[in-house]
Amino acid sequence: MPPLLVLCVLLLVLLAVPWSSCEAATAGTKPLLLALRARQMPARALARQPSKLRFHHNVSLTVSLAVGTPPQNVTMVLDTGSELSWLLCAPSGGGRSNATTTFRPRASASFAAVPCASAQCRSRDLPSPPACDGASRRCQVSLSYADGSSSDGALATDVFAVGSATAPPLRAAFGCMSSAFDSSPDGVASAGLLGMNRGALSFVSQASTRRFSYCISDRDDAGVLLLGHSDLPTFLPLNYTPLYQPARPLPYFDRVAYSVQLLGIRVGAKHLPIPASVLAPDHTGAGQTMVDSGTQFTFLLGDAYAAVKSEFLRQTRPLLRELDDEGPGFAFQEAFDTCFRVPRGRAPPAARLPRVTLLFNGAEMAVGGDRLLYKVPGERRGGGDAVWCLTFGNADLVPIMAYVIGHHHQMNLWVEYDLERGRVGLAPVRCDVASERLGLML
Repeated sequence: MPPLLVLCVLLLVLLAVPWSSCEAATAGTKPLLLALRARQMPARALARQPSKLRFHHNVSLTVSLAVGTPPQNVTMVLDTGSELSWLLCAPSGGGRSNATTTFRPRASASFAAVPCASAQCRSRDLPSPPACDGASRRCQVSLSYADGSSSDGALATDVFAVGSATAPPLRAAFGCMSSAFDSSPDGVASAGLLGMNRGALSFVSQASTRRFSYCISDRDDAGVLLLGHSDLPTFLPLNYTPLYQPARPLPYFDRVAYSVQLLGIRVGAKHLPIPASVLAPDHTGAGQTMVDSGTQFTFLLGDAYAAVKSEFLRQTRPLLRELDDEGPGFAFQEAFDTCFRVPRGRAPPAARLPRVTLLFNGAEMAVGGDRLLYKVPGERRGGGDAVWCLTFGNADLVPIMAYVIGHHHQMNLWVEYDLERGRVGLAPVRCDVASERLGLML
């Protein structure tokens, strides 16, 4: 893979079709076909739930759409691991703001604050439940940043649309937040986040979208997002795994996440002897496996990670030189400690490395080639050797109490979220080929 700036994920540029037609798409009309471009987000640009790892530079899926009356163009991170959508709102008192990355509620005739008495203000799905401002009687929300800080804002509603004036836009609830962002190196920033999990306040639920899918490409302008139902052609033979839901509520189980059953892990041809109890949620719900487009890499709980690390090191010993720093071991982003030294000017022998395959009930996800190792920016060792780390992290070091499958390992993989039948579909595919062929078919 190219270095960090090219390892960006793809900007989702919505075509001129309103989001309100998502529901119609599931009823048999044409689904919405969306193009993708590469973008990278700065570290503090993303408000994160406490379970999300802090990245110095977070590679994220973003979507461009229009909000308000008249429409204001905004850029939002597409996150299947979060519920509440939110926008960075310009100060109401006329303070300084970045007009390209903020939403101006006072300029929108359709903007409305959500009162405390609203059912939306009593949602129990959010990590931090909404609260009531006693003075204004308006619903307040709070979001946690990855560095431990938080952002407060108001729960509000406005209309969401993209380009078309012929169909009615969708009125949806979101958080109108007040925090500022740092600027990214190339001037690209996000105005907010589009929550796509299964919670009542997610954009998926509010838009009545019962099926959506995407393919994240490792090439610029070659990915695709599909909103709504489509009978996919034979070149996309999806294998489905059911969404997992425990029989009763558990304290540490995220019931609105896209959770699947992880049954095993292979490294090359070696099936790792990991007990089934290690891969399944425990009696508290900790240990679920989530498919999350809002997280960059993949995280395994400690015992499973240790097994993968040991076997990967064993099989790659003739190919890679393990990082042998003196003193405390190096860990990229505080969670990735399976690292190697690669001579200056060279790249790892990606084609010869063993694949790491995650095995599910009815489907599997194979990670190989360029997606296995990541070049750590700015890290050098004696003689100018670069540092490359395995893109599976130790969840216990974050810490998070779950297996999380990030979007870096979803590249060139068609991923379908089918809420109608309670399942996730997977199919390896060249995204540039799928994008081209779907563009001709839909």
